[in-house]
Amino acid sequence: MVRYSEIGLKSTPVRMRYENQLRDSMLSMLAADGVEALIEKGDTRFYVKTSDIEGTIKSLRKVFGIGSLSVAEVTSSSMEDICKGAAEYSVGRISEGMSFAVKPRREGTHPYRSTDVGREAGSAIYGANEHLNVSVNLTDPDKVFFIEVRENKAYIFDEYIRGHGGLPVGTQGRVIASLGDDRASLSAWLMMKRGCRIAAKGKDTSGILAHYDPDMKFLDEGEEDFRALGYVLGTSLENLNDVNVTDYDLPVYFPTIGMSDDKVREMMDFLKKESKGIKTQ
Repeated sequence: MVRYSEIGLKSTPVRMRYENQLRDSMLSMLAADGVEALIEKGDTRFYVKTSDIEGTIKSLRKVFGIGSLSVAEVTSSSMEDICKGAAEYSVGRISEGMSFAVKPRREGTHPYRSTDVGREAGSAIYGANEHLNVSVNLTDPDKVFFIEVRENKAYIFDEYIRGHGGLPVGTQGRVIASLGDDRASLSAWLMMKRGCRIAAKGKDTSGILAHYDPDMKFLDEGEEDFRALGYVLGTSLENLNDVNVTDYDLPVYFPTIGMSDDKVREMMDFLKKESKGIKTQ
């Protein structure tokens, strides 16, 4: 189950356009990473079916626009199936003496309320694990089970895997990024997160950018991109005086100008690990 972030704040026509772009970005990323999956669009959600769960997670976490995703078990929206599915799902996921809670959410029309889902599913989970001396704790549980009921299906999961959020690449036009060091690469990455397509000048010494946009374009020496709406520079506040913005015929952006070298290094270390598929928090 894939959730987007600020796309949901847009008007209906804009949201639909951004949703389509996000779906295209997801498909491009999965194809670039060699992951086979089917994507279905729902109401404010995308549903991805795949046999390669780990590969899909690693791939989709890099897609801008995704706020979070969860690996979910699916049942029908009947209370009986929800309780049965929740009980089966909990077995092996809760240990001796642990406390738990159920956090339900419901969208659509159903013959029950969200509180009913929490109470009934919680009772089913308790019954399936009673021999482990488990307990219910709604304020500070050791384990939380989430249940989302959406129309005629229910989704049971126990984890929100964060994404980078932002906007899908390509929704905010194209900018030219001058590369050459980690600060420049991070500046380009931040513009990608805001939905910009990058046309890069120079070499991405960090080696990360193409991992976040498989369709990223690198300009040859002397080549221009006349569709560009601005320039992106990896400039720190200390070096700002070295930049003469009158040399540029379009707006110039400095996404990392307020970041210290240590912060840039910290973020780049994280992104280099993530782009290589190394598990990150």
